[in-house]
Amino acid sequence: MGRAFEVRKNAMAKTAGAKTKVYSKYGKEIYVIAKSGGPDPDTNLSLKRLIEKAKKDQVPGHVIDKAIEKATGGAGEDYSPSRYEGFGPGSCMVIVDCLTDNANRTITDVRNCFTKTNSKIGAPGTAAHMFDHAAVFGFAGDDEDLILETLMEADVDVTDVESDDGKITVIAPNTEFFKVKTALLDAFPELDIEIEEITFLPQVDAPITEEDLPMFQKFMDMLEDCDDVQNVYHNAVLPE
Repeated sequence: MGRAFEVRKNAMAKTAGAKTKVYSKYGKEIYVIAKSGGPDPDTNLSLKRLIEKAKKDQVPGHVIDKAIEKATGGAGEDYSPSRYEGFGPGSCMVIVDCLTDNANRTITDVRNCFTKTNSKIGAPGTAAHMFDHAAVFGFAGDDEDLILETLMEADVDVTDVESDDGKITVIAPNTEFFKVKTALLDAFPELDIEIEEITFLPQVDAPITEEDLPMFQKFMDMLEDCDDVQNVYHNAVLPE
């Protein structure tokens, strides 16, 4: 179905959780971005992207509005981002992004996920150098040459354009996210962009064996249950 759709399925562990937990994580991230960059999506492009992403994940409008109102109120929690890297079951590489108001609690919770699944948490950079920080778009279509030509004419830096089974995937550096989206919609106003993510794409895959699969699933479930964990990226390929 194309790399964008595989990224969506495999790289974002949070989408597998209960709706309330998904809403909570979006609310926290919207609050942080609105507080740091301003509550107006027209001037805070990071907030605009996140709101659009939240809506695609069916986060209710009142959850989004409440997070922005909380940010404009001046009070509230003081969250800071933190990232942990390491090796999960089956020697897969893992990046765990968090937002926390208590760094000691977060590292304890995340480390517990690693140690209880025979995994190993590493130093900063342990895994990140084996991923590309990329903007990924996915939509219906089969003419990748037309899409590539359109983006190049708009002076967009494109890493790759793929067509597979009626789906086109566009991959670009993460800094090109808005240029890619603007160029696509300017050229094709009716285009329905099904996937639009800034994510980490693995440079190499790590196949997970049937033997390692239960432990890998436990690892993902434990990370999902950590309130401070926002996103989980990995290079694991699960058995069919």
